[in-house]
Amino acid sequence: MEKTQSRWVEVFKVALPLCLSYVPIGFACGILLNVAGFNAFTALLVSILVFSGGAQFLIASMLTTNSPMHTIVMMIFFLELRYALLGSSLSQYVRGTSKKFLYFFGASMNDENYAVNYLKFATDKSWEPKDALQVEHWTLLFWSVSNFLGAALGGLLPIQDYLETVDFALTAMFLYMIVMQLRNRLTLLISLLAGVLAIIALVIMKSTMGLIVATLLASFVGFMVEEKLTKKGTDFSSPWLKRHKPKASKKVVTKEGAE
Repeated sequence: MEKTQSRWVEVFKVALPLCLSYVPIGFACGILLNVAGFNAFTALLVSILVFSGGAQFLIASMLTTNSPMHTIVMMIFFLELRYALLGSSLSQYVRGTSKKFLYFFGASMNDENYAVNYLKFATDKSWEPKDALQVEHWTLLFWSVSNFLGAALGGLLPIQDYLETVDFALTAMFLYMIVMQLRNRLTLLISLLAGVLAIIALVIMKSTMGLIVATLLASFVGFMVEEKLTKKGTDFSSPWLKRHKPKASKKVVTKEGAE
């Protein structure tokens, strides 16, 4: 007889690639926070309360340039507004849970574990809210410990040599997230288009704002192409437009499980 794995082991395997990608980036973030004046414990506290690589890198960089505190707070506020949209798209899958659950779920959500959980909810009827929360907590654990170690050991390491590897780690992490979502040819083409547009926009605008412009343009093109293919009656099961949306609502899944 085959030996079945515990549920937490299955969930951990889903989260593991993301957790491992957090280690070098979280370590680098901890080093930068240490340079900005945080000790290991305050860096750990920030990583738990904020849990956003972009926000934490922003905090470190702005503090090292002596930016006013109100400016840092405002920048983080606008940077993190996207989580309102991300959270709303997952709301249908966590209905019926307690307010306490929703608090911890919202507080430990970030871009990467959101993508993992949304994909699992969309393709796996057995994926439960508690599994999604566990993914968030595994990633939070790896990120926080990496931040703590980076801040604790930051003063003992050649910082410049280590930080040269961070760009590669960030690129590898987002490539992993893209590959997870490549389910049809249209998605692949739009991903390539977004990369080309990003290069062009960065060269023209000479600012990271070009990345936002490229993302919006590529998303708009993808939306228009999908709408056109849909109006032409393209079969959703075809390689071009195969959609991987939830096969059932959370209510239906729960009902089927009870039966």
